[in-house]
Amino acid sequence: MKVERDFSVPLIAVACTLAAIYTALFLCVLPFDREIMARRDYIVYWATGQQLIHHGNPYDPAALNRIERNAGFQGGKSYYMRNTPWALPLALPLGFFAAQTAALPWCLLMLGLLVVSVRMLWKVLGPPPRSRLDWLGYCFPPALYCVDLGQTSILLLFGLVLFLRLHNSRPFAAGAALWLCALKPHLFLPFVLVLLMWIVVSRSYRILAGALLALGAGAAATACVDPAAWTQYAYYMRTSGITREFTATIGAALRDSINPFAEWLAFLPCILGCIWAAAYFLARRSTWNWIDHGNPLILVSLLVAPFGWIFDHSLAIPAVLFAASRTSSRVLLSILALIFMGIEVEVIHFDLHSAAYLWIAPAWLIWYLIARASATQQRSTIATTELMT
Repeated sequence: MKVERDFSVPLIAVACTLAAIYTALFLCVLPFDREIMARRDYIVYWATGQQLIHHGNPYDPAALNRIERNAGFQGGKSYYMRNTPWALPLALPLGFFAAQTAALPWCLLMLGLLVVSVRMLWKVLGPPPRSRLDWLGYCFPPALYCVDLGQTSILLLFGLVLFLRLHNSRPFAAGAALWLCALKPHLFLPFVLVLLMWIVVSRSYRILAGALLALGAGAAATACVDPAAWTQYAYYMRTSGITREFTATIGAALRDSINPFAEWLAFLPCILGCIWAAAYFLARRSTWNWIDHGNPLILVSLLVAPFGWIFDHSLAIPAVLFAASRTSSRVLLSILALIFMGIEVEVIHFDLHSAAYLWIAPAWLIWYLIARASATQQRSTIATTELMT
């Protein structure tokens, strides 16, 4: 009798170990290497904090350029914070510290939120006993890259996971948690459309109340930090040209292939994604389950986002962990480990603006759909066997 070898465990172990070692080494070096610290996206949050505590314009390119270069940045183009102004109160505390002093705590905060998010999510998913696939979440390459850069996409993941955990038991708090997702709203457009439709259909107005109150509180906090924030942000978005930059999304690739100056083309996939999302929800509105049905919705939202970065794919963790915990296919788990390794190699060799990352969003969605189909087929086989016996 031929025994089929299981390569999934060693492949997952290697993929997770490589990602963990890279992050651990980076965090060990970060407090001592000024150049590495200044090359990370963290530096723009710190520079923004500096502007805020001195009552300056947090979207002033000349001022940010000066602050970042004084901190050790040596690149050809300075960084600017692209988050909505709701993120300004989060950047403010960094301004009270030296750049190198706050760098490690900031990255450790993101790492801590990643761990908390995965632990909460793993409890919600209810995995099989003795399953250790939660390490796929802790060592998720885009999330650890987010930690290395000092980016804020982990905050979005934390808000999403809080919503998934609390939407039944504490709907008001679940709605308030979605404020974190408003830091990068362009990543959630189909998700938000379905959320609003679901609130109306299920009459879950406490979630809407929590979200509106959190957004109002965030707007008030932003106004206290910088009363002119929204005006400054609007001017920055109109004049900076960042809406024409290439990022590894289908929308940006479509725009650049047809007319780089036709910015609306980047939103065309998102419009189609919203149409699909509405139809997807309406077909399942009577049995809608955010833990199950929300996963492809998030993956499609990432796929059709008008712009985004590899670290934003941290939002794929709930879908990947859900499918990984349901499928028994060793082949699919091995393929997932290979996807991890491919991302780890690309992060080392390619710039963030590279088109080499275009395959990743489709890969999450395709892998998820196949894994879910595999799990469904397995359940059907087990049910048939039980009936026959």
